[in-house]
Amino acid sequence: MEDYPITLLEFEKRFATEDLCRQYLHELRWPNGFQCPRCGNQRGWITKRDLYHCEQCGLQTSIFAGTIFQDTKKPLHVWFRAMWYISTQKYGTNALGLQRVLGLGSYRTSWTWLHKLRCAMVRPGRDRLTGTIEVDETYIGGEQPGKRGRGAGGKELVVVVAQKDGRKIGRIRLQRVPDASADSLENSVKEAIEPGSIVRTDGWSGYQGLSILGYNHQVIRDEADVGDNMLPMAHQVASLLKRWLMGTYQGAVQPSHLDYYLDEYTFRFNRRTCRSRGKLFYRLVQQSIAVNPVPAKHIKGRNHNAYPQGVV
Repeated sequence: MEDYPITLLEFEKRFATEDLCRQYLHELRWPNGFQCPRCGNQRGWITKRDLYHCEQCGLQTSIFAGTIFQDTKKPLHVWFRAMWYISTQKYGTNALGLQRVLGLGSYRTSWTWLHKLRCAMVRPGRDRLTGTIEVDETYIGGEQPGKRGRGAGGKELVVVVAQKDGRKIGRIRLQRVPDASADSLENSVKEAIEPGSIVRTDGWSGYQGLSILGYNHQVIRDEADVGDNMLPMAHQVASLLKRWLMGTYQGAVQPSHLDYYLDEYTFRFNRRTCRSRGKLFYRLVQQSIAVNPVPAKHIKGRNHNAYPQGVV
C-alpha cells in the first residue's frame, strides 16, 4: 500500500525526527522486515552504531548501503526535505534554489544532490512503451552558424519517443544520441519501445531497419526535415522540453550533464497527472533505494567546469 504525506504540514509532522525518516526508509526497503543483502537471511539485530547485523552470515550493513544515500554525511531528514521540495516544485528547481531552501553551506553539495536524485528518477528495469509511438529527433542548444537540421554542429541530438494515448500524449522517453545514424536511432528505439508496437517516424534513412527489428514501422512523411509538425506528439514534447530547460534553468545546461535533465523531465512528464505531489515524493524515495550508489566523483562532467555560480 502506498503511504505518503499529502500536504507540507503532514510531511513536517511525519518526518519531524531522524528516527521517523529512518523508519519510513526501512519500511520501503524491507517491507517484510530486514533482509540481509548478502545471504537473504531475515534474522538479525541493530547494533549501537545503527547497523543491521545478520545473525546468519555476520554481515553488518546500513539502511543506506547500496542506495543513493550511501556514504552521505548529511542527516536523512535533510535529504527528505530536498526530495519533498524537488517533488512539489511543478517545474523543478535549480541547485542555487535548493541550496537556499535547505540552507546548505556549499553550492557543490546542492548541485551533486540534484544530479544524484535525477539518477534516481530513472526506475531500474522500467518497462518499454507499447501501442502507437511517435519517434523524432530534436536539437538542444542555442543558435549556431552553419548547417541546420540533421548534422548541425554545436548542438546535442535527442531522440523523442512519445506514446499515443487516445488524443493525448501518454508516457515518453528521451535519450541523447551521438548522431542520427541507423545504429544510434535503432538502439534508442530498441531500448524505449517494445517490439510489435506501431512506430511512426519520418522518412529518414536511419529508421529504415525498424521493420526488420520487429516493429510495425509507419513512415508518416517521406521528407526527413527535423521539426516538421507531421509527428505532433513528438514535436510537442520536444517544444515543451526546450521551454522547460529555458524556464527552469535559463538554458544553462552543459552538454555533459544533459542526460540528467532529460531523466528529470521524463520523470515529471510521465507523472504530470498525479493528483498529489506527495506521490512524486514517495516514488522518488522508493527509487532512491532501488538504484545503485552514485559517487560524486562519478557524476559525468563533474570536473568539466561543473560548478560555476549559477550554472546547473
